Amino acid sequence: MVSLHDLVQVKANEWEIPVSYRDDMRVPVRIIASEELIEEVTRDKSLDQAVNTSTLPGLVGQVVVMPDMHQGYGFPIGGVAATRYPEGVISPGAIGYDINCGVRLLSTRLSHQEARQYIADLATALNQYCPSGVGQGGHLQLSIGEVEGVLRDGSRWALREGYAEREDLERTEESGRLEGADPGEVSHRAKQRGRDQVGTLGSGNHFLEIDRVEEIFDERAARVMGLQKGNLAVQIHCGSRGLGHQVCTDYVKSFQKAVQRYNIQLPDRELVCAPMDTPEGRSYLAAMRCAANYAFANRQVLTHYARRAFESVLAGKVDDWHLRQVYDVAHNMGKIETHQVEGETMKVCVHRKGATRAFGPGAEDLPGEYRQIGQPVLVPGSMGTSSWVLKGTQTAMERSLGSSCHGAGRTMSRSEAKRKVWGEDLRDRLENEGIAIRAGSMAGLAEEAPLAYKDVAEVVGTVAGSGIAEKVALLKPLAVIKG
Repeated sequence: MVSLHDLVQVKANEWEIPVSYRDDMRVPVRIIASEELIEEVTRDKSLDQAVNTSTLPGLVGQVVVMPDMHQGYGFPIGGVAATRYPEGVISPGAIGYDINCGVRLLSTRLSHQEARQYIADLATALNQYCPSGVGQGGHLQLSIGEVEGVLRDGSRWALREGYAEREDLERTEESGRLEGADPGEVSHRAKQRGRDQVGTLGSGNHFLEIDRVEEIFDERAARVMGLQKGNLAVQIHCGSRGLGHQVCTDYVKSFQKAVQRYNIQLPDRELVCAPMDTPEGRSYLAAMRCAANYAFANRQVLTHYARRAFESVLAGKVDDWHLRQVYDVAHNMGKIETHQVEGETMKVCVHRKGATRAFGPGAEDLPGEYRQIGQPVLVPGSMGTSSWVLKGTQTAMERSLGSSCHGAGRTMSRSEAKRKVWGEDLRDRLENEGIAIRAGSMAGLAEEAPLAYKDVAEVVGTVAGSGIAEKVALLKPLAVIKG
């Protein structure tokens, strides 16, 4: 296993595993971590997974690992890597099972003082309008043909069906729709699993949360985003549900043969891959984009029902309860982007797994208002702790493929958390701290206990200290809805 002695510190908050560490490494591994966090990353196999990732064919630059890193499937969560397009490989395990798991932030003009007496009612209404839990279906029961429409069009489908405002799409990564999605490359089983899950949270670390904007660090950026100190905000964290999981399952299985066909040698079969310019690679790209579009639509429909929940509680009681979209970012995605890599402008496939795109000012992919300040980067904390709104930087474009951290990062497995935490006790403690909890499962609540996660303030301080993101606002939870 990789140990601390194998790491070379290159600057404050940055460490490297050089290619000399192992003969099969194609590129170095760069770890963004503070002195405190670097001690934690050797407790699991995430650094070994990062080294294994560095052997993928077609890699350019370096494998970058964020401070919220922890062990995942094949590719470490918190990992970022780019392969040259189109001859480099794409790996389903390097993107993840929950394709386009991501976060959406909604702002309000409603002060906490004005809404304080309604928080418990809002939590109950959100829990009713936005279904959560393992395998839980939602309000929509779609035909296979309708599912295919979601896969092709993502948030555009939601707009056509009356579940979105045009500004929502403008403030969503890729405008809520990836080009090149082909439902024909998605299995019937995956489509069946997706028929009743548009507009649902799921379980695990997914949540819907009412927050108070506690502190502003960048007045200009916060104003552009519509965030005001003391006002309510809402976060939605979920992904592509069973459909995305099935897409990954299907292609991990089929790629077992692809690596043999193309004579790709791998140190870990969980990193199975295929060149993007092969039939297998093109098929997965098209299917992954479908699952990503499904996730965009899922968060958009949840936004619609969150708005209905706010209206059901607040209509006639406050002047303005509307939820306005700040941004929607993806965490698990393979994106074709153009970057400067070692002085060369090249088109690459950036694999981000548990990492957030963090484009800096001037990036053409951003909405006009964010092109001035940099992309909003949404970093939810663990349940009961703070969350952060950051913005991307030019430094991120130069050093981390326009990427930043995505959350706090686990330090404890779900099974270990359940052994150490009693869900009812955790609920009572959080509610005594003034956080309304709505959870379908006390065991599921225990899995997400704050002690199972790193200190999100330390994670955010690390990426800010390294220059790949800048602080905009701090959010504190008032109510949490979990499966």
